[in-house]
Amino acid sequence: MSWRVVEITGVAKLDLKMGFLVVRKERTTKIHISELHTLIIDSTMVSMTTALLNELLRQKVKIIFCDEAHNPSGEVLPSHGSHDSSMKIKLQIGWSEEIKRDVWTEIVTEKIRKQRDLLRLQQHTEAADLLECYLTQLQPGDATNREGHAAKVYFDALFGMDFTRGAECVTNAALNYGYSILLSVFNREISANGYLTQLGLFHDNRFNPFNLACDLMEPFRPLVDRIVVESGFEAFGQEEKLALVHVLNQHVRIASSNQRLTNAVKRYSKSVFDALNHQDISELRFYSHELSVYESDRLF
Repeated sequence: MSWRVVEITGVAKLDLKMGFLVVRKERTTKIHISELHTLIIDSTMVSMTTALLNELLRQKVKIIFCDEAHNPSGEVLPSHGSHDSSMKIKLQIGWSEEIKRDVWTEIVTEKIRKQRDLLRLQQHTEAADLLECYLTQLQPGDATNREGHAAKVYFDALFGMDFTRGAECVTNAALNYGYSILLSVFNREISANGYLTQLGLFHDNRFNPFNLACDLMEPFRPLVDRIVVESGFEAFGQEEKLALVHVLNQHVRIASSNQRLTNAVKRYSKSVFDALNHQDISELRFYSHELSVYESDRLF
């Protein structure tokens, strides 16, 4: 089972040798590709061979490229994530509006629960109680937009009444970076399972190629929020970005077992697809409390 999140910085040449990713810098490092879950190329001075790129895609390794400002600029997904992708896409197109609504309602409910839990952890009791009230008011499909109301209360409590998500500031830069890492991981799982990232449950922006990933990732956003609020970033550079990459190596509990976040995303995503295909929301599996944080692998 793949688990390593590897970040490449500076000048490097990457190639393939006997199933290993070979990183050639001042010293040479080898990592077996079967261990890789995500490869982050955080430098515009890295070259890689097409043989390596094809093998990474074959083994469904998530590849994220960053620009000169070290922000994620793109990702690589395999054209065929699953041997039965044609069947999966037909199933996806056939998901009824009713089951999509019901699954989305459960996802929104879980997102607000996670926000409430983080508020309580940060001692924002009054705001947490208000989110608890919103949970009792949720209607199918969140017709009254409790998610939006909860978000306003949540961000005001965490980052102050003057904070807005659209502002250009360190906090938003950190949140956006962390969310983009999560989005990439969900795109990987959707593609690996043979579904289309473009066709969402609730998100339906024709200019967004990742509507389904935007849907699925919602309950995981508070994991990024917690890192940002507890770190109290005063600037947002390389070290701060690396701290947010660590979100992928956190341990959480899902389906009665402790798992790294990357594996929890895999289990959760499959449960969503099972619920949609079997029209049974009882198949949904969400993660529970965070246990610990482990660092990603960084190669210098």
